[in-house]
Amino acid sequence: MSKSMVTLMTLLFLALFNRKKLKTLKIVKKYFSILLVMGCNFWFATHSFSQNGQLPSWPDTLFSTYWHQQTTLFKNLPQTKGDIIFLGNSITDGGEWQELFGDSRIKNRGISADVTIGVLNRLKEITDRKPDKIFLMIGTNDLSKGISTDSVVKNILEIVKFTHLLSPATKVYVQSILPVNPGSDKFKNHTGNTPKIKAVNRQLELYAKKHQFTYVNLFDSFINSEGYLNRRYSNDGLHLLGDGYMLWKHLVFPYIYDAGERPALIPAPVQLSWKQGAFPLYQCKTILVTQPGLEKEAKHLQKLIRQKGYQAEIKSKVKKDKIYIELKLNTAKKESNNEAYQLSVTDNKVLIYGNAAHGVFNGIQTLWQLARDGALIDNCQINDEPAYSMRGYMVDVGRNYMSMELLKQQIDAMAQYKLNVFHFHGTEDIAWRFASKMYPQLTAGENMIRNKGFFYSEQELQELINYCADRHIILIPEIDMPGHSAAFRRAMGVDMQSDSGMMYVKNIVNEFLDTYKIHYLHIGGDEVKITNKNFLPEMIQLVQSRGVKTIGWSPGGNLDEKTYRQLWMEDFTEAEKSHAPLIDSRHLYLNHMDPFEGVTTIFNRQIGNRIKGDDQMLGAILCLWPDRRVEKEEDAIRMNLVYPGMLAFAERTWKGGGVQGWVANIGSPGEKRVSDFAEFENRLLVHKNLYFKKKPFPYFAQQDIKWNLYGPYDNGGDLTKKFEPEFKSFNPAKTKPYKEEIGATIILRHWWAPQIKGAIDEVAKENTTWYATRRIWSDEEGFKNFWIGFYNISRSQDSDTPPAGEWDYKKSAVWVNGNLIAPPLWKHAGQKGNMEIPLIDEGYELRKPTKIYLQKGWNDVLIKAPVGSFKGKNWQNPVKWMFTFVEVK
Repeated sequence: MSKSMVTLMTLLFLALFNRKKLKTLKIVKKYFSILLVMGCNFWFATHSFSQNGQLPSWPDTLFSTYWHQQTTLFKNLPQTKGDIIFLGNSITDGGEWQELFGDSRIKNRGISADVTIGVLNRLKEITDRKPDKIFLMIGTNDLSKGISTDSVVKNILEIVKFTHLLSPATKVYVQSILPVNPGSDKFKNHTGNTPKIKAVNRQLELYAKKHQFTYVNLFDSFINSEGYLNRRYSNDGLHLLGDGYMLWKHLVFPYIYDAGERPALIPAPVQLSWKQGAFPLYQCKTILVTQPGLEKEAKHLQKLIRQKGYQAEIKSKVKKDKIYIELKLNTAKKESNNEAYQLSVTDNKVLIYGNAAHGVFNGIQTLWQLARDGALIDNCQINDEPAYSMRGYMVDVGRNYMSMELLKQQIDAMAQYKLNVFHFHGTEDIAWRFASKMYPQLTAGENMIRNKGFFYSEQELQELINYCADRHIILIPEIDMPGHSAAFRRAMGVDMQSDSGMMYVKNIVNEFLDTYKIHYLHIGGDEVKITNKNFLPEMIQLVQSRGVKTIGWSPGGNLDEKTYRQLWMEDFTEAEKSHAPLIDSRHLYLNHMDPFEGVTTIFNRQIGNRIKGDDQMLGAILCLWPDRRVEKEEDAIRMNLVYPGMLAFAERTWKGGGVQGWVANIGSPGEKRVSDFAEFENRLLVHKNLYFKKKPFPYFAQQDIKWNLYGPYDNGGDLTKKFEPEFKSFNPAKTKPYKEEIGATIILRHWWAPQIKGAIDEVAKENTTWYATRRIWSDEEGFKNFWIGFYNISRSQDSDTPPAGEWDYKKSAVWVNGNLIAPPLWKHAGQKGNMEIPLIDEGYELRKPTKIYLQKGWNDVLIKAPVGSFKGKNWQNPVKWMFTFVEVK
């Protein structure tokens, strides 16, 4: 050690232990902070704090008054869960982070003039909170005091090391030290440190993987052409102006919300190329519209900008140097697809160019996903159009009424993801929900079985039609006839197919078409014995004579070639022969799907058995049939994976493509469809985090869940029989599995096999037992939440609730680290299926997650999945050979 260091260390320790005597020494007053930092760095160079897990500690008297004011305040603030902490010096301190992000979880722990040892000295207050994430930026003040780059890096690594030690689950993001600009007269000790800052940043980037933190390169985005801090972002060469904080927000936004480097777009555009630079949305005050016909689109965009907290005026002229968004119609070139659009984002201008107003509207939806952080929009060029002309979503409100608020929530989501048809199934055996002035008894409470007295008035239905139209969505009402019409019989006292019944129905249809200006009327026509062969032809002729197109279910009744056929079962060849326009809804019933299997199968669907639409195959409609009574209206959304399913459907129907046949699982490692699904799931989860925080979204990542499947073991009909994987001698690492399968839910054999492929179809046999194993890593020991299930009850069947003490009727079981996991205490254990008894805890997405104690490190999971006969007791209780096991984070 050099003599100078000895002298400095001597003065430091004298200061620490006999500070009063040193107060008379002018050298201490002048150099005390330098002595402190250099002496402590010498301590770091010769000691390892991490060995005993004790944080270093220095006397509080060595830190500034402001440092004490802030740290004592921080200690007294309430403990909150899920914190995201910004930690650093004055540059962090200057950010109004909660307001910038509109997120109360984000906490500011910046202290002006702080240094690396100052952060270490107060780190425990932060790690005690067990935050989700820490964003650290520190070191520029150290460098200004002459501390070496190696020492600064070592101190930062110690901060990271202690964070991992004291709060293992916390993710650490080390941000680069920001650039400085020597052109300012202020902070000369700071602004000349560009080479040192670069050296520190290089080392931090190099050490990121080894020390298990994420390095965030802010430096390169803040520099000018000379490599110094851009004067746009600072007026003193060190600290940031408002534009600097907006850029900072833009750069760290994807790390805060796990959103990926670039915005995740759903549905993915046909063509997308990213450019350098960004458009400052927060500075945009103008929406330019120079053509008629785009007033609604401009107001819609204006409203979206207002939701981000900014104001923009709609104008017909703008100065050349202004920052603005322009909406424009393609009048020179008429193309067949009026949903197509082009979107260009540059530093000063956004241009959305559509073949029609609908195309401009679609471009606005994409722009809003690009504007995810509300600050800056990355420059890009997009050319886009849908693969299918009809992309719809259906809600059955006949069986379970939904409020206008909940319906509009779903319509808003449809618009956001470019769906263009809202199929509104309003009449059923349970209830008739469309008001009629001519026959008010149709909506009388005594003629309803559920939600008695709840229906949609003329004003409300017209409001929904207009609400959809404003979002370029066509509302297709369905009056189901002649089947699903028990509510009609109760109200009118006759069957629809009788002579008087036909008269009533014609009157109802005429009244309906007189009242509402609609493009299509869905007439149902399925699941009924046709006793009057003239019924459907006459109704179809009536509707079509009014200039309204008809749609009917297929298979169903006797439809003409002009009536669109909505396919709901595998009769595709016959439907094609009809030459009628086709809409695919086969295996697109959300009510029959498990949340994880549903996203998988919808994403992989090949709509209409082809990769894009044509003159006959128009597209598809995703259907929500909550046949069983729901306890709360939100349950229909939650238990039927409405929003994750809708996003997967939007992706597939806009993009086209898909996998031939119907598949229930993600697949095995190495398959292309597995990587395709993983790329989509990454975007899906971003949208969950950003846009569905307050809405039911029963889905978690499953692309990294890999199971080893072992079997078959012949159980001879004894579902309790034990086999090799249940014994301690079994070693999965030394036993070759039958196959590997990816997913949170694994369908071993689908209950609708062979139409839908399962994981083991080629070897699936009755009276066999299969096992699945996987390993789970935990950063720390403790209880974690899991969704576990072995039988996803369809919401369209009155299936039985599992018996007490069992996961299902097949003796399925799960162990973690050799410990048997007990099934839920079912509230209706053994309850025989009843469509009027709501599901309340039978689905894992409805009940509280199962708490399982995990040890630190690797944890072993074993699933037992026996099966007897593939034939269920009846249609209401099919044999579902499946399992779900996923951590809920």
